[in-house]
Amino acid sequence: MAGQSKGEQRTGLLNGFAAYGMWGLVPLFWPLLKPAGAIEILAHRMVWSLAVVGVALVVLRRWAWLGELLRQPRKLALVTVAATVITVNWGVYIWSVNAGHVVEASLGYFINPLVTIALGVLVLKERMRPAQWAAVGVAFAAVIVLTIGYGRPPWISLCLAFSFGTYGLVKKKVNLGGIESLAAETAVQFLPALAYLLWLGAHGDATFATQGAGHAALLASTGVVTALPLVCFGAAAIRVPLSTLGLLQYLAPVFQFLLGILYFHEAMPPARWAGFALVWLALSLLTFDALRTARRSARTLRAEINAPRNTITTGTVSAARKADSVAAGPDPVDAKP
Repeated sequence: MAGQSKGEQRTGLLNGFAAYGMWGLVPLFWPLLKPAGAIEILAHRMVWSLAVVGVALVVLRRWAWLGELLRQPRKLALVTVAATVITVNWGVYIWSVNAGHVVEASLGYFINPLVTIALGVLVLKERMRPAQWAAVGVAFAAVIVLTIGYGRPPWISLCLAFSFGTYGLVKKKVNLGGIESLAAETAVQFLPALAYLLWLGAHGDATFATQGAGHAALLASTGVVTALPLVCFGAAAIRVPLSTLGLLQYLAPVFQFLLGILYFHEAMPPARWAGFALVWLALSLLTFDALRTARRSARTLRAEINAPRNTITTGTVSAARKADSVAAGPDPVDAKP
């Protein structure tokens, strides 16, 4: 990134803002699709997303990855798992927005980085630093406070956070690019989604052909709504440091939270404010720790570069090269709501 011009970095930042801004404003879109239900909207999103990314792959002529993927059954199985988990995530998110739970949905993406860390410890046996333990502990306290405030566990938030965290975990194993992974996942989703839409139409319950051309066009545009932020994210990812993307990822839940309060006028009693405050405190601890670790690694790298060459240790340089990644916390994955 160091050799890039300021213009390239500015382009990357604009694309990053555009990607996370669109993901943050997407709650304004799903209510436009009524009277279609959440499952019908979800099925259209799967079908039309494959159409959009298919066109993109034809234009870009990026097909080499497909043959390689088909020759690896383990990767295909992981893609299927990723497709299943993101289906749950998309479905719950669409339903929660159209059912008037935008604020609770935003909470899911606030706590997602903390869930990602917890999954890293539980599944990958990673070791956490003290500040990360503190952040997870504060987040757990926030869930307790919110459970008291809602009179039930914040299951929408937890479902979104854990499904998205699991999705990110699986995608690390698959290791495909953004457009390629979305194409593979929506290919898995396509036939079940198309079969559901055909079944819905056969029973006279589909809205695609009964609510006018405008409604049909909106349902078809779910593919663009899914793919366009991903394209912007990809343009940002190659131009700005991962640490910057790690901070930008909080824009999406912030926008969703503000929309829930200011546009959809959802209630925020004191207990919910207290729960959100604890979550924000946990994220502050996590971000501060990540940035401090990155600075420390960068200073170590500079010191080793300035030292005689034979004193440079492989472990030190390797750790320093990871500084940018550490600052970002959990990797921002590409298939947002």
